[in-house]
Amino acid sequence: MLSGRQISAARALVGMSRATLALAANISVPTLKRMEASKRQVADTRNDVAAVRIALETAGVTFLEAGGVASGMGVSLRKANGAAIDVDESEFVQYPENLENDAPPGAGG
Repeated sequence: MLSGRQISAARALVGMSRATLALAANISVPTLKRMEASKRQVADTRNDVAAVRIALETAGVTFLEAGGVASGMGVSLRKANGAAIDVDESEFVQYPENLENDAPPGAGG
């Protein structure tokens, strides 16, 4: 099962709008909003939850279950096989102490 927070976090992680996810999962936007608003496990029909999960997993999300590697439920983004992940170095935080040491962008963070 998924929690509403997992669905919302996963959607944000891949930069997917509610409308796009609803279309991919073949559900309505109000149904998706209701799912995301759920404080605990989503209580909608299993088919709807499964469709949302598949759509987000296809987009690169991995769902972390409670009691697994993580201490609680969550989401992570995986790199698709053979796909490159674009990196915009202007988005890295560079700490002043690392600038003095000629550290690469993003070091020390």
